[in-house]
Amino acid sequence: MAKKPVNIPSYHLSKDQKIYFASDFHLGAPDRESSLARELKIISWLDEIADSASAIFLVGDIFDFWFEYKHVIPKGFIRFQGKLAELRDRKIPIYFFTGNHDLWMFDYFPRELGIPVSHESQSFTIGDFKIFVGHGDGLGKGDNVYKILKKLFTNRFCQWLFSWIHPNIGMGIAQYWSKKSRLGCEKEEDLSRGDDEPLLQYCKEIEKNAHHDLYIFGHRHLPLTFQVADNSTYFSLGEWVNHFTYLEIDEKDATLRTFDS
Repeated sequence: MAKKPVNIPSYHLSKDQKIYFASDFHLGAPDRESSLARELKIISWLDEIADSASAIFLVGDIFDFWFEYKHVIPKGFIRFQGKLAELRDRKIPIYFFTGNHDLWMFDYFPRELGIPVSHESQSFTIGDFKIFVGHGDGLGKGDNVYKILKKLFTNRFCQWLFSWIHPNIGMGIAQYWSKKSRLGCEKEEDLSRGDDEPLLQYCKEIEKNAHHDLYIFGHRHLPLTFQVADNSTYFSLGEWVNHFTYLEIDEKDATLRTFDS
């Protein structure tokens, strides 16, 4: 499938209007019971922000695994999808950026829910803020093994081959792989690396050629804020397994918040 940029309009916020960013829900992990509890918490958050939301950005790894066969999608998450459908029926724009766990999303969300899916980082504007947003996987230096795997996983022929595996087998293989990945590496996610944060270094490289006021990424699993340059900030969105954090942008400021309801 060709990767096309999503048409994200410029947003001009008035008083009480806000735009929200969240990532790394990892729905489905590590088991059904804890995933369901997390799903209900996410739905409560969506209910809380709905009246003020001019747009909602879901910035990757929303599902711990997702692959769309031609006529089959992963079982579960129906409450979450129903809530997204309700918000779209209220004309609230929602944008989905794929992560390394849900990169095999194709046309189901755009067609059934009216939610465009972007497979690449993108720039757009919110008021006076120029934004650069994406999941963050495979960006910057290092992580060469994953970069090779991502080329394999996003190869159209490889995706076609996988689609011929029966879903009972294909899903089982993928879920086993997923459990061995990000959520199994929490010790590596516990501490900030300071100036050695790979995505911070990536932001600094982008900033040399094109100024952005805000860089917004998921993937890292820690809620972090770093100064990239004068008038330029990098936000790491954190995750919803332990931190329950999200970014809120209003007409004047951008703030990392924690949902504790």
